[in-house]
Amino acid sequence: MMRNADATRERILEAAMAEFSACGIAGARVDRIAKAAGCNKNMIYIYYENKETLFTTILQMHLTRVYDELVFTPEDLPGYAARVFDFTMANPDLMRLMTWFSLEQKTDNPAERTAAHNAKVVELTQAQSAGQIGTAFPPNFLLTAIMALSTAWTATNPFGPSIDSSAIDKSDELRDAVSRVVELMIRDDKNSAAGN
Repeated sequence: MMRNADATRERILEAAMAEFSACGIAGARVDRIAKAAGCNKNMIYIYYENKETLFTTILQMHLTRVYDELVFTPEDLPGYAARVFDFTMANPDLMRLMTWFSLEQKTDNPAERTAAHNAKVVELTQAQSAGQIGTAFPPNFLLTAIMALSTAWTATNPFGPSIDSSAIDKSDELRDAVSRVVELMIRDDKNSAAGN
């Protein structure tokens, strides 16, 4: 019996991920999620209370996966940027989900997301203090720039594939370019000022 309940929850989460990434929170329909999951709509409300809680559950589940799979390496920021690039290109549904979250902001920002961001900023601050990376840019800016560069060619970015439709065919070149730009951003101030 418990195995059936777990299987039902998993089907609901899979169906909801597809629905939310395609339609957002406001546009998603519990009826469609239930139909795709092969369950009664009431089961969704029993397990998740409402549509917003279901969305938050899915977002949290995938963010946890991101934190597990993408280990932050302040000692190798170009490598980290390349891994983020690969991950986001391989997970377009998650990027659409994140875009809907940003657009609609109907749910609270998961505490883990804020904590993960703050922890990375602390690590960048320490790496700068230790002389491992340059101080041309403050840690918060540096982290945002790295994430923006690494995700710039995902399907949801209005300046990525929608303008350069051949970008997907050049993913190796794009990844290398992202890494090189990050390498330039983290050079020490003397090299940066000299234009080296």
